[in-house]
Amino acid sequence: MDKEQRKNRDNDQGQGHLRKFWGWGWQDVDISEEEKGFMKNLLSQFFGIQIQEISPPNLEDIQLPTSKIKDGHISGSICAFTDSPYQRASHTYGKSYKDIIRSIRGNFAHPPDLVAFPENENEILNLLGWCSDKHIAAIPYGGGSSVVGGVEPDIGEGYSGTLSIDLSRLNKVLEIDTTSRTALIQAGVYGPDLEQQLKRFNLSLRHFPQSFEFSTLGGWIATRSGGHFATLYTHIDEFVESLYLVTPQGTVETRRLPGSGAGPSPDRLFIGSEGIFGIITQAWVKLWERPRFRASVTMHFKDFTKAVEACRLISQSGLYPTNCRLLDPTEALMNFISDGTSSLLLVGFESADYPVTSRLKTAIEICKECQGEIGKNDSHQNGSNSNSSVNLWKKMFLKAPYLRDALVLMGIFCETFETCVTWDRFFDLHDAVENAARQAVGSTNLLLSCRFTHVYPDGPAPYYTLLTPAVIGSELQQWTTVKSAISDAILKNGGTITHHHAIGREHRPWYDKQRPELFGQALKSVKSVLDPQGIMNPGVLIDVAPNTTYKSDTTTEHR
Repeated sequence: MDKEQRKNRDNDQGQGHLRKFWGWGWQDVDISEEEKGFMKNLLSQFFGIQIQEISPPNLEDIQLPTSKIKDGHISGSICAFTDSPYQRASHTYGKSYKDIIRSIRGNFAHPPDLVAFPENENEILNLLGWCSDKHIAAIPYGGGSSVVGGVEPDIGEGYSGTLSIDLSRLNKVLEIDTTSRTALIQAGVYGPDLEQQLKRFNLSLRHFPQSFEFSTLGGWIATRSGGHFATLYTHIDEFVESLYLVTPQGTVETRRLPGSGAGPSPDRLFIGSEGIFGIITQAWVKLWERPRFRASVTMHFKDFTKAVEACRLISQSGLYPTNCRLLDPTEALMNFISDGTSSLLLVGFESADYPVTSRLKTAIEICKECQGEIGKNDSHQNGSNSNSSVNLWKKMFLKAPYLRDALVLMGIFCETFETCVTWDRFFDLHDAVENAARQAVGSTNLLLSCRFTHVYPDGPAPYYTLLTPAVIGSELQQWTTVKSAISDAILKNGGTITHHHAIGREHRPWYDKQRPELFGQALKSVKSVLDPQGIMNPGVLIDVAPNTTYKSDTTTEHR
């Protein structure tokens, strides 16, 4: 092991801020004691149980399997890497409920054997060549925020090891074209760092998923992330101008164009490919000037069906609000912005060029026609009134994953389901999800909330959160039962298995049903060209039998 590799292995825990190896975010960041106390009281009263917190796991208590890939099995000329317990544990899971449960129970049965930290495309190309030679599974890793098993190295038999390829060192804005208002950006940059680099040019990508703090540009592209805009520009797809992909067979660079009709789009082939073809290393993306004008309102509805109707009418009006998020009464209560008696519709507009108050006024009139009322102090411009429902929701939006971890430690089952469906089928799907949840839990002792994360002229993207007392010791079986029942209900009633959370390994059974069979065969054909050894993120999107004609002597260094 050379000096650089040893430095990465021995010092990876660093000083000060350190991310949790078992859950979301920073080790020294949590929801407030006030918020935690509110949830304890709410849940203990609603469920009729005594909430007892358990402690998070300690790294020293985790027993990791011995790495299959030993020192010297990878050439020092390829890139820096580590086999430290902290990095192996940190790269074992994403951030789903299933991941958190296994982590706090000390179940790290399938960690990566090594974690690599490449700094450029050439190092990645060499890594993938080495993995192909040795038949080692390569798992691309951006921010590790997957909630669907997208980064988990549990890849079955047939591989001589697993390598997690962490892209965090590819974190620069390489070039900015202010005339075209676009930028060439490396894929490993985290959301806050990306925005900070763009800020001095008064530009922004304006893509803020809930995972924003701990997710990357490459991860957003690879999973077709949904972001800040609730209407019109809802997915990262809308911002990608071109991209650069490193595959085991070489590199692919798509032509930089604002639009093209030249056959099937190569960009669209790789956007959402979840690392099964190769690793996205950089992309040209379209940017926005930072907004100067903002106006928002929170409309309160006693009748949820009327709130849904208002949301539909706004989505079909051509107003295209930046924010158009509907929270049912339970969702509003759990976000600490309502007493749980009304549904809230958060509507907001923003622009860098012109005032937006007239558009907001029209949206308010639509809501009033549907029996909506403006909440007290809930209409404001340019960020005024920090205690408005809109601003309170914004504060909780990025804190929600920390809240989820806290709930799990309180012994609460907490899972989410997000989908998209046409307006005419929404209420049937909504009822089916509620019925499936109650049957799967086996009682009425549950909280099920719904919000719309995005809306389209032809349908909403509903997002469900389910809370119920966990079956201690059998949480994974409980998760399987609930996940299967609600996912079946979503597909049966016209929804997609995911609107923006990707497929990973957890959504595969339902993606296989949703995806046309011939299209699945076409994906396998593409993979056979770009990844003939089948090393890239096995088990995600499609199944490809591993090529077992690899060299068994893993002590030979990559040429």
